[in-house]
Amino acid sequence: MNLRFLSSFFLLILVLQLSAQEKGSSSWPSFRGDAQLTGTLSSSIPSTFKLLWSFKSGDEIKSSPVTGNGLIYFGSGDGFVYAITVSGQLKWKYNTVTAIEAAPLLIENTLVVGSLDGSLYAFNALNGKLKWKYITDGQISGGANWVAGPDNKQKRILVGSYDFFLHCVSLNSGKALWKYESGNYINGTPAVYGKTAVFGGCDGFLHMITTANGKELKKTEIGTYVPASAAIVGDRAYFGNYDGAFYCFDLKAKKILWKTDGGGPFMASPAATNSDIVTGSQNHNVYCYDALKGTIRWKFKTLGKVDASPIIVGNKVIIASGEGRLHILDLQSGKEIWVYDIGSNISATPAVMNNMIFVASEDGKIYAFGAGK
Repeated sequence: MNLRFLSSFFLLILVLQLSAQEKGSSSWPSFRGDAQLTGTLSSSIPSTFKLLWSFKSGDEIKSSPVTGNGLIYFGSGDGFVYAITVSGQLKWKYNTVTAIEAAPLLIENTLVVGSLDGSLYAFNALNGKLKWKYITDGQISGGANWVAGPDNKQKRILVGSYDFFLHCVSLNSGKALWKYESGNYINGTPAVYGKTAVFGGCDGFLHMITTANGKELKKTEIGTYVPASAAIVGDRAYFGNYDGAFYCFDLKAKKILWKTDGGGPFMASPAATNSDIVTGSQNHNVYCYDALKGTIRWKFKTLGKVDASPIIVGNKVIIASGEGRLHILDLQSGKEIWVYDIGSNISATPAVMNNMIFVASEDGKIYAFGAGK
């Protein structure tokens, strides 16, 4: 067995381990489930659900929950970061004092989350002990992401701030490695494309930044705010802007492949597969675009704004809408399969784990749904 074979074998094992760590049916460790922000799972879920329990925090919840280690993690407007069990019992909580709207990031056994005072926190995910705190000069509204360092060992955290900067810090120490200045607020989560960070900003540009040193690779004018995150499938990034245009961008050729207008303000981030791109709009519609052509395959009308990002699980779509309803749609037709009325505004993206769905509402509660009628 030669050294080249061994090297290739161990590299394959490392890739598989990282992929499994990022996302599986037993976890949803980040805002969109993986570093490419696809918002998808290949596993299946039941067609109908029933409410199992709810957990009450001290204020409204806009922070999208994430799951892993058999726990559900989220932030609240009361300033606390919470970890609760799958049965709805409090495991630990930490008082950051300032409201938290960003989704946490679970990486290894570390939970990373930003607050509206511009602080980025890292906790021991199992017991809530603070590991480090990093300060930016503006609020953090979007979830953090991670990327391997140049040696493929030391992981790095990427997070945008309202101080106009994309920040890169060490996962181990929380120390700054570099920062890249955009032209306005960064509201969404940066997506990872190999060793490149991809994000839209309130400056009206799509940015491509090398994660090794924060140098700009490409800046493409979009024309208006890009408040949400891009989803990356293969060499393509998909995202919408505040004027209702939806884009497909070729990251390899660094050019726009297609653009579809008329969608209404896109505050939600898309869920993306090789063939289907699903996202929601403030015009009360959920859209499914053909990934190759940009044509609308179907749309589904809700009763409220759709600021929460959809999730594609197998052949189904999970969507939460502003009037307080949780929907399951058929991916191919867009027809509603199941709906539950929570009754309070939902702006946070749902999370999934082991055939359970977890939804945060602005009534301050996390709701857990399991298979049933």
